Amino acid sequence: MINFAALGNDLYTGKRSVDFVGRYKRWYALSGVFVLIAALGLVWHGLNLSLEFRGGSEFRVSKVASGQDYEARAKDAVATVPNAGAAEVTKVGTGTIRVQTEKLGENEIRSVQSALASEFKTDTGNVSASFVGPSWGASVSQKALKALLVFLGLVAIVMALYFRTWKMAVAGLVALLHDLFITVGIYALAGFEVSPATMIGFLTILGYSLYDTVVVFDKVRENTTEALGNGRLTYQQAANLAVNQTLVRSINTTIVALLPIASILAIGFIFLGPGTLLDLALALFVGIAVGAYSSIFIATPLLVHLRMKEPAVIDLDKKATRYQARHGGVVSASDAAPVQHEPDADELADADRETVPSAARTSAVRETHKYATSGPRNQPKRPPRSRR
Repeated sequence: MINFAALGNDLYTGKRSVDFVGRYKRWYALSGVFVLIAALGLVWHGLNLSLEFRGGSEFRVSKVASGQDYEARAKDAVATVPNAGAAEVTKVGTGTIRVQTEKLGENEIRSVQSALASEFKTDTGNVSASFVGPSWGASVSQKALKALLVFLGLVAIVMALYFRTWKMAVAGLVALLHDLFITVGIYALAGFEVSPATMIGFLTILGYSLYDTVVVFDKVRENTTEALGNGRLTYQQAANLAVNQTLVRSINTTIVALLPIASILAIGFIFLGPGTLLDLALALFVGIAVGAYSSIFIATPLLVHLRMKEPAVIDLDKKATRYQARHGGVVSASDAAPVQHEPDADELADADRETVPSAARTSAVRETHKYATSGPRNQPKRPPRSRR
């Protein structure tokens, strides 16, 4: 069994190390495969938009006594009405069946209500009908897109100011868009329905992905700043050490976040059926998992490649290479820690000459006082007044 405490300590101190940055080609290729699959899903299948986005008629059958084989029974009932088209059937709660169809006329709506009431052995008054226009979904999509653009703009500004370099902001945004695109592509490929709750989930995962990336970048900035000061690690080594030092924390945070979401997914699939809660949980589960991957394997390697041509980074690499050649090339957390300047022998000799008076420097041996040779100094005592 893996001892995560010992593993985390070894990764933090540098006793163990995974070369995340050096193996960037492997991670880029893997992400490229994910992105390609997501693109194929979007082009081939497209997004399965819910009724709120494409418009249509919705029926809700309440007070259903027996919900056994509800999906097949509802589709058969709708099929008895001409021009009703294919129906999408979901179960809401324990006694309500939701049926979605294309836009129907008034006569067709009444016929569908009667067919559903007859199939599920309930009154016609328990079958409600409503129409949702596509304009509502389009309005939600436009507002979500505007919110996304504003969010990305503010994030770029804040990250550039906080980290004092626009390249960290660019790397963070690339990882962010990487997570969003793959999540949307998985939805398209698997045929999951995209509802307004799903849109909320998409925007929520951006915050989580950004949070995990900023935590890793903060450690990268700390290590690289110290490396620039002491010249012991190259920029790539300092950044890779930062990823290793935050690896266990990222894994623990991701697992803790995914476990309750997985519980919600299980309850939703088994007991509740499709609905707002399930749509939101599904988007969060996929997005958080992809966000943890990008913060470790994509964001930091990309940052290193963006900064590797800077003069300061090039000078640091040369200085660190010379230092490691003299000290056996050992890379650990102690190499990234700031050190005080240790004066050499010449500096110590100069300091001694400054503190010792010039007259004393002329004699090789200083004479010792006569009282110091035989112990404590004996002060002459004055006789008492009676004996004077």
